[in-house]
Amino acid sequence: MAVPLIPALALGLTGGLAGCAEPEGAAFAPDYRRVETRLLEGDLVNFHVTMRGARDASDVEAYADCAAAQYTLIRGYGFARHVRTQVTQKGGNWQGDAVYTISESLPRGLMTLDAEVVAANCAENGIPMV
Repeated sequence: MAVPLIPALALGLTGGLAGCAEPEGAAFAPDYRRVETRLLEGDLVNFHVTMRGARDASDVEAYADCAAAQYTLIRGYGFARHVRTQVTQKGGNWQGDAVYTISESLPRGLMTLDAEVVAANCAENGIPMV
């Protein structure tokens, strides 16, 4: 009698993924290394962020959002619009290369940030800003 293929595959996949889960009780302990800010042109700003201990790319993106929010406030503006973020990881170091536009009023688009709200959230979550 033949063993059904699908249950055998499912069992193999389940066992293989069990080792991927974060150990119970392991705390998220990011090490935020640096932020470099570069005004590209007019209201277009580039942020390079580096950190260790990220769980995934979303942690790096959040770090870039925090840098962008604080920079926006420092410049006397209230809003930023996310243009793009590229995240890479090498040897435990996570790097983000993000571009935002900053503006006084809410910009058009779906990826907008209210700088005051984002900065407050970053402070509450312990994510450093510029």
